[in-house]
Amino acid sequence: QGQLVESGGGSVQAGGSLRLSCAASGYDYNSICMGWFRQTPGKERDVVAVIGYYGRTRYADSVKDRFTITRDNSKQYLYLQMNNLEPADTATYYCAAYLSGNYCFVPPIEVEKYTHWGQGTQVTVSS
Repeated sequence: QGQLVESGGGSVQAGGSLRLSCAASGYDYNSICMGWFRQTPGKERDVVAVIGYYGRTRYADSVKDRFTITRDNSKQYLYLQMNNLEPADTATYYCAAYLSGNYCFVPPIEVEKYTHWGQGTQVTVSS
């Protein structure tokens, strides 16, 4: 069974930057799409950004031009570079994997398609 471990969360002021990392192990990394999702108390988990094996990406409108998702297939790592952070970005951020069963070219944005999740890392942005 695979494992996803996030790191890199923290507290920053509005306008600042953070980089989240997610280490994947125990997967056939070639076949999985990866994604970052976030959740605040009392709300549903929402997509932030997702990426296919060859780097095709999809972003939530609220983070376009501010966040960048990348993956290092050789190291089996996923990253989220977050710039110009806003208080509305405050949430617990989760790394997730979608096991496509084959090379995953186009990453889905539906939360329910991601069946493997990390433990989450908190990001707090103050104004």
